[in-house]
Amino acid sequence: MPPAESLNLQPLSARSIVLSLLLGAHPPQRHVRHLLGSAELFGVSESALRVALTRMTSAGELERVDGVYRLNARLLERQRRQDESINARTVPWSDEWEQAIVVVSGRAAAERAQMRSDLTALRLSELREGVWMRPANLDREWPIELEPSLARFTARPDSPAHELVATLWDLRAWTATGEALLQHFSATTDPLTRLTAAAAIVHHLTTDPVLPDELLPADWPGARLRDTYAAYQAELIALTDAFVG
Repeated sequence: MPPAESLNLQPLSARSIVLSLLLGAHPPQRHVRHLLGSAELFGVSESALRVALTRMTSAGELERVDGVYRLNARLLERQRRQDESINARTVPWSDEWEQAIVVVSGRAAAERAQMRSDLTALRLSELREGVWMRPANLDREWPIELEPSLARFTARPDSPAHELVATLWDLRAWTATGEALLQHFSATTDPLTRLTAAAAIVHHLTTDPVLPDELLPADWPGARLRDTYAAYQAELIALTDAFVG
């Protein structure tokens, strides 16, 4: 396992702190008094946080009504994806695989990059150019905008499932990073360091392939990462609420 120091996590900016607080809140909104009080907890000056709130509102990332800041529609979608990453819905696996084949050509580089991003977010991995797969154990909807570009199938590969998984994902590297994040998070009581580590845990969970249990290594840290972040959310709410009079 790589040491926690190898993660090279940078402290969150004032903007990232605001985003972390709102993305982790349900509903995703906080009164300005709450956010300003939280700034002290994370070592951010009140003036720096006010500047961040002003810029984020001007950029359309936040909406302000009666002193309450809330996420805009685009960031609400990001929160939905984040929540799904942390609590992905699964179904029993029957040895079948999802397969999606890209059937359009001549697309611009930006369109190809967006397609890759969309399919990765659906937790598929690319077997070869244009051929994406994963075990069929997820309960989630496919974006309708992808349908014209793809041919989708249910497959039963001849090769052993564990061999195919090893081709599609580097589970050892994902495990090592996850363990390092858990170590880094648990090794400190500093609020900003913990928030930074928690944000990195959320990001790491977005890349979890959420494979069937029978295809995972025995030391897979996915459940521990999810439990750690869930406990931290409760801790964070209690800490920041203390600043609101």
